[in-house]
Amino acid sequence: MTKGVFLAGLVLLAATSTTLAVDKNNFKTCEQSSFCRRLRKYEEGASPYRLDFTNVKKEGSTIEFGLINKEFPTVQLKLVLQGISHDIFRVTVDEVNGLYHRYIPRVALNGDPEPATLTIQEQTDNSMTVKAESQKVVITADPLKLEFYYGDEVQTVVNARGLFAFEHYRNKPADGEVDVQIKDDPGAWEENFKSHHDSKPRGPSAIAADFTFPGAVRAYGLPEHADRLSLRTTGKGGLDPYRLYNLDVFEYELDSTMALYGAVPLVYAHSLKHTAGVFWHNAAETWVDVNNSKDANVVSSLVNLVSGSKNEAKVDVRFMSESGVMDFFVIVAANPGEVTRMYSYLTGSHNLPQLFALGYHQSRWNYNDQDDVTNVVANFDAHNLPVDVMWLDIEYTNGKKYFTWDPVKFSNPQEMVNNLTSTGRKLVVIIDPHIKRESGYFVHEDALEKDLYVKNKDGSVYEGWCWPGSSSYLDFYKPEASEYYKNAYSVEVFKGTSDNVWLWNDMNEPSVFNGPEVTMPKDLIHYGDWEHRDIHNEYPLAHIRDTYHGLLSRSPNLRPFILTRGHFPGSQRFAAMWTGDNDAKWSHLAISLPMCLSEALGGISFCGADVGGFFNNPDLELLQRWYQAAIWLPFFRAHAHIDTRRREPYLFNDDVVNRIRTALRLRYAHLPLWYTLFYEHETTKDAVIRPLIYEFSSDEKVLDIDNTVLLGDSILARPVTESGVSSVEVYLPGKDDSRWYNLEDFRLYLAGSHNIPVTLDSHVVFYKGGSIIPRKDRPRRSSTVMHNDPFTLYVALDQYQTASGTLYVDDYQSFNYRDNKSLYIIMRFESNKLTLKRHKLSGKHTTKEWVERVVILGPPAGVTGANLQSKSLGVQRLETSYDKELRYLTIRKPGVSVMENFTIELLF
Repeated sequence: MTKGVFLAGLVLLAATSTTLAVDKNNFKTCEQSSFCRRLRKYEEGASPYRLDFTNVKKEGSTIEFGLINKEFPTVQLKLVLQGISHDIFRVTVDEVNGLYHRYIPRVALNGDPEPATLTIQEQTDNSMTVKAESQKVVITADPLKLEFYYGDEVQTVVNARGLFAFEHYRNKPADGEVDVQIKDDPGAWEENFKSHHDSKPRGPSAIAADFTFPGAVRAYGLPEHADRLSLRTTGKGGLDPYRLYNLDVFEYELDSTMALYGAVPLVYAHSLKHTAGVFWHNAAETWVDVNNSKDANVVSSLVNLVSGSKNEAKVDVRFMSESGVMDFFVIVAANPGEVTRMYSYLTGSHNLPQLFALGYHQSRWNYNDQDDVTNVVANFDAHNLPVDVMWLDIEYTNGKKYFTWDPVKFSNPQEMVNNLTSTGRKLVVIIDPHIKRESGYFVHEDALEKDLYVKNKDGSVYEGWCWPGSSSYLDFYKPEASEYYKNAYSVEVFKGTSDNVWLWNDMNEPSVFNGPEVTMPKDLIHYGDWEHRDIHNEYPLAHIRDTYHGLLSRSPNLRPFILTRGHFPGSQRFAAMWTGDNDAKWSHLAISLPMCLSEALGGISFCGADVGGFFNNPDLELLQRWYQAAIWLPFFRAHAHIDTRRREPYLFNDDVVNRIRTALRLRYAHLPLWYTLFYEHETTKDAVIRPLIYEFSSDEKVLDIDNTVLLGDSILARPVTESGVSSVEVYLPGKDDSRWYNLEDFRLYLAGSHNIPVTLDSHVVFYKGGSIIPRKDRPRRSSTVMHNDPFTLYVALDQYQTASGTLYVDDYQSFNYRDNKSLYIIMRFESNKLTLKRHKLSGKHTTKEWVERVVILGPPAGVTGANLQSKSLGVQRLETSYDKELRYLTIRKPGVSVMENFTIELLF
């Protein structure tokens, strides 16, 4: 056994053990990362960078300046300010005629942003005021400073602390010479390499910029980290900067700034008056230092008491990347929701998923064979448990060779798929980017023949180690590789698949068991002569992009479903994501909420966590609570490690099965709301799930609440994530008389903090007063058979006896909705009258769906009946009834189609 094979075998052994925790020795700290260590040594003060105002080039939406580092005056840099539609500014800094080109991400942006004309309003020898649409920036030449305004207030300042840095490419100095740019870090050159076409090492080329947010009291964003929602001050207590570098971190630890599977370099700085966002558009390894006033409040308060001074709150953030063009977008807005929408304008939103994707997914590593898959579904049906999707992990393949099936265990995949389809279910199978190096395996042979693999720096094919053993990795940046991969998803190539088989792209950070930090070496070469260090965080995005287009080619009028682990800005246009290989611990259940809320702020709403935990075996209380929590996250899948005990819900005692069934049915009842929110996400860019600060940005009490999830603006869920508790604290935001209705008994609560008693059966969930929530309350085995079921409308009245909501309906699977074949319905209750009216965006979709019931929460007293009025039914008298405590009023059997406008008026 060779040393490489032996080491890889040890990694494989570790990856299948459930007794180990994360080995931090496998992953770098900032001090061990040469460029981070070097850039972090910069001291605050006067910046050596200045803009050249004597030769300014202005053209429409851009203004270009010469940028000079006074310590290296012969190096030519340029800074370009660009106006972007939706009140966004873009700033890029690059070398002029540098030794090498620098990389700028190719896939993250959703096309070229629409430009906005820039106007120079004022200019002096050292200052310039530039306006774009309704926002302005004041530029100071020497030292370099950019101040971005929201109205008359400075909201974001670039280089206020003088920590801007742009290392220029250069050749290595001769022996005995000193590289003055990095004189304090002589080992920096050792991290760089000789390109495959040039014997000259490319010197250190790191970049950094500091951003100050006056008045901000919290920072959010920077997913993915297994940490709280509000970002902590780094450097304090030895806390490393937040690292953004896609990595396969085995049994990751919590409350950590360590890198995980995804990297979204977007930060929010929030005050109670406004919010700023900075999107750092760079795909290289990135570290982010944060100085959050949250962590300084106590000290600041003491200082103020002693001195009587008033210290303004602020947040400081500094991005540091190893390479690439400096390219960032500045967004100034009124609140976090506006920042999310504006950022999503740049990178795109989730496409409306098929309805089944929002149902329950059942997975484990691995189901034994096709009979096992069929039997699991049969048991779900036998126990009246809904499920939409069965999943297959790597063992379904023939020897870990993707696009193949195990000839014994899955000898007739088409029959298995047909069995699933006949019960209204789908199948998802896993395909990873590593390709087994085995003679005769058609993908490997094709990749060698067509030259589709990532290369070593000497031009040879890179070989790493992953699940199949010796593997090579497709280079999705090469057009021929991209096209080949898309075609591999066709039913002619991937035999046994059909329109009902969808995809799971895992291990695409990329994970390389014997690679540095369990990933690809940075000196590998991708198409276009780009180094892997330049594109690393974008690699999984290129992977899922090609999978998406492959599925689109296979099934042109069906919306693809893909799950990815590695992710980057723009991933939301192609896939859902999940929080990776979590553990069967209460702490991992709890952290799933802030992790997914952070992703939603990063534009990636379609997030979930493995129900029950991937590693180890949850106790029964934890398993039940996990189901009760997971139904309020968009992606809802149970998954487990190959060494864990089977834990399909029907395997437990009646009490456990009943509680899980209740949770599943609650999820399915709310599918109309989930579906409507995803439609509105695609059209408005609003997050589907939201932290409380999203909707209640001026309420200081919500700044640090991350155990509570909002579904749109109408449902608040505070899942029980603690063991053995008999009550939980929940904060219901809003004005003092704002109404919230407990989902379990529709009891009315007013805004404020409440201690809610709980049992194992409890769901701590509230409908917001003023909302109308569409549901489908008939229990079904899957979402597919719910398509024509009737709706029940829950009208939760606010303190003014009004409510509103929306409902979206289409065929739940195709792209026909983009051809105006859908219904978008506006619902309104006021003056004791419920009105449903088709929005002007509605098309010509036909459906059998109708309204079966209306439930009014907090209703007026004395109602004796109701009148329905519609074009097809005329005026009809409807029966009504109160519950015994007058908490809600039920209007029975309106029987009216959602295709037509109608009103229901209460009678007294």
